[in-house]
Amino acid sequence: MTDPGNHGRRAAVRNSYDAVAEAYLDTIGGELTHKPLDRALLVALLEQTATGAPVADLGCGPGHVTGWLAAHGAARAVGIDLSPGMVALARRDHPEAEFREGDLLRLPAADGEFGAAVALYSVIHLEPAELAPAFAEAWRVLRPGGRLLVAFHAGTEVRHLDDWWGHPVDVDFRFLEPVPVAELLRGAGFDVEATLERAHYPQEAQTTRAYVLARRPEA
Repeated sequence: MTDPGNHGRRAAVRNSYDAVAEAYLDTIGGELTHKPLDRALLVALLEQTATGAPVADLGCGPGHVTGWLAAHGAARAVGIDLSPGMVALARRDHPEAEFREGDLLRLPAADGEFGAAVALYSVIHLEPAELAPAFAEAWRVLRPGGRLLVAFHAGTEVRHLDDWWGHPVDVDFRFLEPVPVAELLRGAGFDVEATLERAHYPQEAQTTRAYVLARRPEA
């Protein structure tokens, strides 16, 4: 049975990101220019993606990472986001990529559609019990051998915002611990290939950033 409370929380997240979409793009849309490690991880992911295979950006926001993937070797980059406002901006600014509205728990994608996927700071809006189903969905849409790069704020804190850049919102940011995230990925069927943490860059919020690279095993 579907939990109506979870639907309400996802609706709050959707509405919050719709409200800040333009401000988010203006503030964060160029973030990869000052994130050399993130760019290196994305390049490594692309280099290990099967030739011709599409790459998914799960929780793509205004599409800046999706567009970067398309410009740096992805045969086809597909961004998926819960927020219609974010998807509209992504389609406007990145016609070289494809964008779909969708939920991390019910991805609008076929089984094995993607050769690789990234989920950069998108799982932080899920409830703890939703992480395992979300990782199972990521496993479903990846081809055997496909890799998933997950990024999140490291820790156990939950930050709630009622106001974001002057817009009323209702959204939680859940920090996560790398070891439990890796275990949940293994439970979803992935092999975990790497985990790492880094300090924040000067332009970022002052949180420790964590990354887990996982791979769907060959059939």
